[in-house]
Amino acid sequence: MDQTASSEERRGILAGGNWIIDQVKIIDVYPKHEQLANIFSQSQGSGGSPYNVLLDLAKLGADFPLEGAGLVGKDSLGQYILEDCRSNGIDPKFISVNDNALTSYTDVMTEKDGGRRTFFHCRGANAEWDGSELDFASSSSRIFHLGYLLLLDAVDAEHPEYGTQGAALLAAAREAGLKTSIDVVSEDSDRFAKIVGPALRHVDYCILNEIEASKVTGVSVRDGEKLNETAVEQTAEQLMELGARELVAIHFPEGAFSLRADGEKAWQGSLALPKGYVVGAAGAGDAFCAGMLYGIHEGWELSRCLLVGTCAATACLSDPTCTDGVKSLEECLALAERFGVGEDEA
Repeated sequence: MDQTASSEERRGILAGGNWIIDQVKIIDVYPKHEQLANIFSQSQGSGGSPYNVLLDLAKLGADFPLEGAGLVGKDSLGQYILEDCRSNGIDPKFISVNDNALTSYTDVMTEKDGGRRTFFHCRGANAEWDGSELDFASSSSRIFHLGYLLLLDAVDAEHPEYGTQGAALLAAAREAGLKTSIDVVSEDSDRFAKIVGPALRHVDYCILNEIEASKVTGVSVRDGEKLNETAVEQTAEQLMELGARELVAIHFPEGAFSLRADGEKAWQGSLALPKGYVVGAAGAGDAFCAGMLYGIHEGWELSRCLLVGTCAATACLSDPTCTDGVKSLEECLALAERFGVGEDEA
């Protein structure tokens, strides 16, 4: 592939970053110190932004190439990830194997009522991946998606020219002719400006949840518990001012909002889900991201991108794992017809 090939000549999505195995446990309640909680069931699934997004795109039926980049350990979990990619049509040629580190994994404690989650995470091989060996010239993809910032130690490390290694990686992708996208992990810290700020200057599509967007910009999108739509739009505009080049999308329990650089705006309400529909919320943000990237890659209208993202996230909520709830594009869109938009009972 010509290193300077434009995004119009390219086709497909390359996603790099965290490759994680999630051990999802459904519990009655998260216990206080020295107290016991009951585990009702346990399941294993994918975790991490590139893993979830690429699997979701495959499940949605994306007919363009999907490529993965990252680092796994030389162990059974790492082997499972590589085989899972191949069986789902994802090319793992940029996923390397580290002989001296464990494949990253997360214990996800999900409360049975409401799906609230608590995470226990082993950073493992992901902490050592900085993307420096990633050869964008040998990829034909149109979009490079990087995630999760704030959970990739080597990617989050300082860089003398670009501020962070992640920013340098995104700049290299753009230099090679790819469009870029990021996702970040939700954490309660003051690292957002230092790590996400430099990356935004090299990002075409910024897709965040309300907590992440507020952390980056310092703008709260709520008045107490009520969503402030004006503040949401101001937050999106500020993300553009901080560097996002083409599109910002912010999602929240009530729905999602997106803004293009040309000023086009779109809102999408969440679906009115029946009581008991939500089994787990793990992976819903990645499913939304996958739906948005699907639409962006295919050149859909902004409103359709938001609808597909919302429907993919809704499908994800029906299963405790990150990706098993996501179905074909047609099946996901049918959820909007089935439930409609409005306040849910779930």
